[in-house]
Amino acid sequence: MKKTKLLSILTAAAMLFCLSPMSTSSEGSMETAHDPSRNVQEEGVGNPFNYGERNTPADASTEEIRKINHNMTVQEVKYAVYKEIDEHWDLLKVRLGETEREKVYALFLGLGTRESTLGGNGDGADIETAQQDGFGVNSAHAYGTFQTAVTAFADCNPLFMKEDNVPEMFQYSFTESNFYDAIISNHMGIRKILHFVEIELNEDGQTGYQVVRCALKGFNTGWSEYTGPDDGYFKGYPDEIMAMARWYYEEGHLYDNVFTWTSADAVAPYRDDPWQWWSDCNPSMAPVNIGTDDPGTEQPTDPPKTKLLGDVNFDGVLDKEDIVRVRDNLLKRRIFDYKEFMAADINEDGSVNCIDLLILKNKVMI
Repeated sequence: MKKTKLLSILTAAAMLFCLSPMSTSSEGSMETAHDPSRNVQEEGVGNPFNYGERNTPADASTEEIRKINHNMTVQEVKYAVYKEIDEHWDLLKVRLGETEREKVYALFLGLGTRESTLGGNGDGADIETAQQDGFGVNSAHAYGTFQTAVTAFADCNPLFMKEDNVPEMFQYSFTESNFYDAIISNHMGIRKILHFVEIELNEDGQTGYQVVRCALKGFNTGWSEYTGPDDGYFKGYPDEIMAMARWYYEEGHLYDNVFTWTSADAVAPYRDDPWQWWSDCNPSMAPVNIGTDDPGTEQPTDPPKTKLLGDVNFDGVLDKEDIVRVRDNLLKRRIFDYKEFMAADINEDGSVNCIDLLILKNKVMI
């Protein structure tokens, strides 16, 4: 009885907290989930939907995982992409050569649109292709916003070409819980692009925007080499991606629920010169110093859980400092890295929310 009563109190309190003026969104802020005064170039968007390193619980069934991804709005799909870009920004700006963060946001929106209409088809991030032969049998078997193929994952069919040349980003193992998770799919899709960037820089000798252009081709076909100005494939895939990316960027649709689609008339003004807006960039394989506390580095597929749930600062005790950190995360003042997120998810439901904060407060009071 005491447990039932406590749960009822916590749930009611959580509802009050989540409905307070600090945590609700006004009609205007629905257009921009993050704080519009935030310096996106320097800080990123700040993960306003509080995504973790997974979008779904690791022990959920494939059906449950896909249902969660299916229910994502276009805006949520966009911010799930930005979450991964922000975590790997130091690496991306060097490898792609594009130092304007919002242009890189737009690039990946263009890719997501070309592959899956960016959630605007009513399926959120829940799009699967080439699965008819069975799970992971076909190298083209793909899932998620970018349609990331099984070849991006470690431990897939050993006959597939390896994509193990991006040591700066963790390579998740090929399991159903990883393959069907929207956040992991984004992570692996970005990693897949960088796999082909490395090939273009180190093997094919491409420079400037052609590095990115050929990497986009590789993402779709598995072969990224440049085959000349008369190759019509480039017009229909990499160039269409960049035309749509430019539409998102210049028409102001980076942060809302608006999307476009391949061959849309609205994108027509940007097709004649789809790369003109992209910076005069210099993609590079220069070393990138990524700290060990970067939430995008070397995370295990199934990380060990913290010994003391709620101990967000890892000092061995639950106290006011932990409460402040969890509260600031909920109010979008602090972005948790992977270890902090796992520690703050006290009820282990795959998210950090008001319930976790209230459980933590109760534990500290005790």
